[in-house]
Amino acid sequence: MTMILMILVNNPGDWGNVYAPLLHAEWHGWTPTDLVFPFFVFAMGMALPFSSAPGAGLTKDQFMKILARSLRLVALGLFLNFFSRIEFGPSNGLTLLLFRLMITGFVGFLLLGNFETRIKLYIALILLAIMLVLAYSGLPHFSKVRIPGVLQRLGVVYFFAALAFQTFSFRVQFGVAAAVLVGYWLLLAYVPVPGTGVTGFEKGANLAAWVDEWLLREHVWASSRPWDPEGILSTFPAIISCLIGTWAGTLLRMRSDRKYLIYVGAALLVCGLIWSRYFPINKALWTSSFVLLTTGLGFILMALVSYLCDDKPVRAFTAFLVMWGVNPIIVFFGAGILPRALNMIKTGEGQALLSAFYKNGLVPIFNDPRDSSLVFALVHVLFWSLVLLYLRKQKMIIKV
Repeated sequence: MTMILMILVNNPGDWGNVYAPLLHAEWHGWTPTDLVFPFFVFAMGMALPFSSAPGAGLTKDQFMKILARSLRLVALGLFLNFFSRIEFGPSNGLTLLLFRLMITGFVGFLLLGNFETRIKLYIALILLAIMLVLAYSGLPHFSKVRIPGVLQRLGVVYFFAALAFQTFSFRVQFGVAAAVLVGYWLLLAYVPVPGTGVTGFEKGANLAAWVDEWLLREHVWASSRPWDPEGILSTFPAIISCLIGTWAGTLLRMRSDRKYLIYVGAALLVCGLIWSRYFPINKALWTSSFVLLTTGLGFILMALVSYLCDDKPVRAFTAFLVMWGVNPIIVFFGAGILPRALNMIKTGEGQALLSAFYKNGLVPIFNDPRDSSLVFALVHVLFWSLVLLYLRKQKMIIKV
């Protein structure tokens, strides 16, 4: 469900004509769109108890697997940011596109291929080193390439949440989560931004923004420069979102009665709403109240999904959602590359291919431009549904 919503909100035909629930909140507050990323983080954490036990300790082999998976996620995300900046001498148009796709296929094979853990780790380290050297090499093409990103955050979050889940008891995990969430609030609320003395949670004028500007400089998202919505400080509370997700997974395995999921979810939700009076709900800052709100909703939604699906015959709708859930990485990576690639192809009028399809094929059909914009996003959902259907028929699950 999260993956489908992600494709829907990331691919409107026209960003100027989008229904309000399919846009992020301007700053404080939240919309359904603001649930996509935290639900992905929550679900990633919820899966951990089905493959490992809490506080069971960590072997060297388990640590290597966690590290390899984390670094592969980071490398995949970083490559997405590099794709549109790859150059091939003076080439442009189809020649440049084919070169970029060739590099993408090679990198995708290296980072999604099923190798031994040690090989996965070495490949990810080498590719990360190459990209970081290019980013800080002074070459003009890469001087402003973005370093953070969604997959990068997922990789970092997974690494620390998995280590905490497998190493610490629940009591220690709870203490760590509380310390991080409270500590993050105190940092932003009371530690002044160096050079300005400003404290608080205003856009671009907060400690998290200053850390991004100080450490990342030009390597942040262009639309929010000099800070980044997947920046450094806000990654810490995101780790707790994932860790709380592991508690949901543990509860789901331990108790057949779904009411406990609802109880915990309701408690988190209420705490988040109360805390938001002092620490506003904010996805870009990933505030502590945002963590409690979204994980609370995650618990409640999982109780509903469990009620509708568990111990019941597999329905077409359930199978459809599972089909999307078992292959999220190939959709995320592919959905990041495909629009960039198609927009490099120009029509006879010089329009980008996707833009021409939208303006000439969909806009004339609808009176409300928001409808044509939404249908364009639904076309993306349909396309990836067909890709996933093919993968399911081939019994292919592509993992990091």
